[in-house]
Amino acid sequence: MKRRLVFFVVPLGLVVAAWGVTRWVHAHRVSGEDLLGEIRRVEAPRFAWQSIDRRHWQASSLSPSEQAMTLVSLEPNGEGCPLGMVRAKGAFHSDTADGRATGAIERIQDAACTDWINRDFPARCRAFDAAKIAESIATLPTTDLDFCIDRFEYPNVLGQNPIIVVTFHEAAALCKKEQKRLCTENEWTFACEGEEARPYPYGYTRDDSACVMDRPWRAFTENGLQPRDGEKARAELDRLWQGEPSGSRPKCRSPFGAYDMTGNVDEWTRSVNPTGYSSILKGGYWGPVRARCRPATRAHNEDFIDYQQSFRCCAQPSSSSETTASGNSDKNL
Repeated sequence: MKRRLVFFVVPLGLVVAAWGVTRWVHAHRVSGEDLLGEIRRVEAPRFAWQSIDRRHWQASSLSPSEQAMTLVSLEPNGEGCPLGMVRAKGAFHSDTADGRATGAIERIQDAACTDWINRDFPARCRAFDAAKIAESIATLPTTDLDFCIDRFEYPNVLGQNPIIVVTFHEAAALCKKEQKRLCTENEWTFACEGEEARPYPYGYTRDDSACVMDRPWRAFTENGLQPRDGEKARAELDRLWQGEPSGSRPKCRSPFGAYDMTGNVDEWTRSVNPTGYSSILKGGYWGPVRARCRPATRAHNEDFIDYQQSFRCCAQPSSSSETTASGNSDKNL
């Protein structure tokens, strides 16, 4: 039997394209994953991104709902506070010993959980026993606090997405530029939970529609944000971003009137501990994390950056002294 030779006609354009990709891969010595990343980078972005000071980023945003804008516009400004800030005043349940945070109240809350979503890290509780928490914290000491805090995440504008990819030191500098300061972790916690030490700013039952949270986790790219002002960083942020404009969720409101304190983005605060990093992240972000008022992330140094990091600022009311009730003065910032 004679063998037949079969010829396939391949369009010249495909040959040239394949040759070009092969040469590019060989020249840059990239893996298949890297090549996929390069292909993704030429896709149309989901958001229009603004680079700020060639370090920070802010996604384009749509205005929040008319309901949210109406509710916020009806709320008064904090008495004695700069415009756009609310006043947090009252008795804060302290859980410090020898000047260090002990996590005692967080453990009390965990013991009062009546319906766990999952107990593994990061443990998430669906419902807490309010009476049990109140009884347990009644024996703990309290500290009188009185301060002002931004109503929204920085830049503290209703309907704008928070500015992200900010280090702890940069956050402190941006607050100082506005004649404010970075909040301490105790101030932030109190502004979130109120005098009742609520697990969530809106109460004792987890509501995945109240705040921006419990969205699926997306794997990040190692060194994807380096350099911070480059196209690679923009593409990485565009792929990962799942946050929403500040004030979009009317129910995500603390007892003092601060919005989005849990979920949406992590927020830098200043640690109350005398040793260790000064940089503490509070609130959790949009992913499936605890998103409660008390927990804190203490593992990152002051120069750490990530795709979900932001902050809000604090200040002293005009009627109070220059030293904050938590024992830190503006001179330390």
